[in-house]
Amino acid sequence: MSKGKGKQLEKERETSSSPGVSLTLAEISALHEELRASLAADFKASFETLDTKLDNIHSTVAAHGQRIDSLESGLTEVSERLELLEATCSGISKDNESLRAKLSDLEGRSRRQNVRIVGLPESIEGPRPTAFFSTLLVEVLGDQILSSPPELDRAHRTPAPKPAPGQRPRPVILRFHRYQVKDLVIRESRKKGVLIYQGHTIRIFDDYSPDVLKLRGEFKEAMAELYKRGLKPALLFPARLRITLANGEKKWLLSATEANKFVQSLDV
Repeated sequence: MSKGKGKQLEKERETSSSPGVSLTLAEISALHEELRASLAADFKASFETLDTKLDNIHSTVAAHGQRIDSLESGLTEVSERLELLEATCSGISKDNESLRAKLSDLEGRSRRQNVRIVGLPESIEGPRPTAFFSTLLVEVLGDQILSSPPELDRAHRTPAPKPAPGQRPRPVILRFHRYQVKDLVIRESRKKGVLIYQGHTIRIFDDYSPDVLKLRGEFKEAMAELYKRGLKPALLFPARLRITLANGEKKWLLSATEANKFVQSLDV
């Protein structure tokens, strides 16, 4: 109901309640009809407003529904692609692990004819390092071990920046032409322990790859304990521990975990 019509009705009611004023039935019916029409118009306007709002809400809900359907469809597609990607990555990871193992094995085998010499001053080898180190091996090991200078394929310092005067010299890498000669040099250098060349203390080691060194390093504690107990451990390439027991029997341990368990079992 509008404010103007409400005020008019109030005035008419006041007039009808005034002394001496009386309304006929027809007038009351007319007022009633007018009031009904006014209320109907107000309700109609309100319902139209509500209809408009409901239409807007329906449109919004429909739009949200379409977006949710689109998101669900996209999420399903992403999930499928993610599953495919995970399967692919799993396969690549296995292939990569296999390739790393092969690469490590190839690198280790390619170094099996190499030795590493530490303790020699820089540039002592001169312009012909292979001839120099071949002669050096005969001098430090003796002609009883090496009747002639061994044949070397290569001889060079490790690929690192040349140290400044007073700093530790770079190790030397030698590659023997024959593995048997290299094995003889390693075996005899271990027997002699410290070697001396022109007043310099040098040591000769196997030239292992970083992966092999890491594996062999895991056996360090177990081997030290086995030496203390008077056993004869030998760490073979790449990282296999062979133990000679007191009765002459040989036992093989293929991992540091097995070696540690064996050492612990000796205390039982």
